[in-house]
Amino acid sequence: MNDIILEVKDLRKSFGKQEVLHGTSISVRRGSIVGLVGPNGAGKTTIMKILGGLVYPTSGTISYYDADGNSVDIIKARRKMSFMIETPYLKGFANARQNLEKQRLQKGIADKGIIDSVLETVGLSGVDDKKQVRQYSLGMKQRLGIANALMCDPEMLVLDEPVNGLDPAGIHEIRELLLKLNHERGVTILISSHILTELEHLCTDYLFIGSGNILERTTAEELERSGMGCFEIKTTDNVKAFEVVKERFGERAELAEDMIKVYGDIPDIGELSSELFAAGAVPLHMHRAESDLEKYYLEKVLEGGGEGIV
Repeated sequence: MNDIILEVKDLRKSFGKQEVLHGTSISVRRGSIVGLVGPNGAGKTTIMKILGGLVYPTSGTISYYDADGNSVDIIKARRKMSFMIETPYLKGFANARQNLEKQRLQKGIADKGIIDSVLETVGLSGVDDKKQVRQYSLGMKQRLGIANALMCDPEMLVLDEPVNGLDPAGIHEIRELLLKLNHERGVTILISSHILTELEHLCTDYLFIGSGNILERTTAEELERSGMGCFEIKTTDNVKAFEVVKERFGERAELAEDMIKVYGDIPDIGELSSELFAAGAVPLHMHRAESDLEKYYLEKVLEGGGEGIV
């Protein structure tokens, strides 16, 4: 089975005389969560509209699940995918169930039970059916949009700025939902956003884009190894402490000049603290280092001249 389920090569798109994508190439691995990161106007939505068949590219090739070239094969392959691009299409004067029932009929889905299933998945099963969608919060509307995207049981979701405009609670809800879909159902996700701090908690891979160009491709693991996403630990005896930390975290642990670094998450800091104390290394300082993802991205944008496009 091919691990690459989406591959784009040398994608170009012009609107009139203005070229907005300049030979973009991307690939998405099965089971990954890929963040397409860039400022407003960088070309993120254009890429996603092309992937969804809403806009035709000027040139370049697109392959879904090894299907390319033949338009019939591309259409069949897209049936394994769902798209939520820009604002979810919802009828404001209908309730959640009525909106999904209309979509079920339009998509030719025979199973009426799918509506209850997707509402439960996105946490909207308890919403009063008398409440119209126009009365929903923005976060609820986004979740309903994702529920609509899940109606056809997709293997891959393509989401354009799904947390844009949400408050912290709404952002947390959408993040947890996407992680659940990825971890429990194996859904591959391509998500665009300019909220870098949120993507840090979500993505396995990153594509940095500026002015219609892919500026950098990297993984969360590579970013962590470069000094981002790590816990810094200082104790009264870092040598003894490192023996404990190394035993617990293996290659994720590193003994620096005056501290220990653990890349990735530490699920139970209190338990680790007790182990260090018992080993004779009293913890003095344990905290997550401030993320440099935004700084990293801005450096790539400036290096690539990615000031954004209109």
